[in-house]
Amino acid sequence: MFGRLTFPQMLFATVLGIAGGIYIYQPILEQYSRDQEELKRKTKLAQESEEKRS
Repeated sequence: MFGRLTFPQMLFATVLGIAGGIYIYQPILEQYSRDQEELKRKTKLAQESEEKRS
C-alpha cells in the first residue's frame, strides 16, 4: 500500500491538472478566437465591397 494514491487523491490531481492546463492555455485560445473573428470580419468586408463593385 505504501506509495499508492487513493481515489480522492487521484481525482484531485486530475482536476488540478485540467484546471492548470486551462489556466495556462487560456490566453492562447483567446488570441485564436480574436484572430478568427477578425478574419471573418475582413472576409465579410471584402465580399461586401466586391458586391458593390458589380
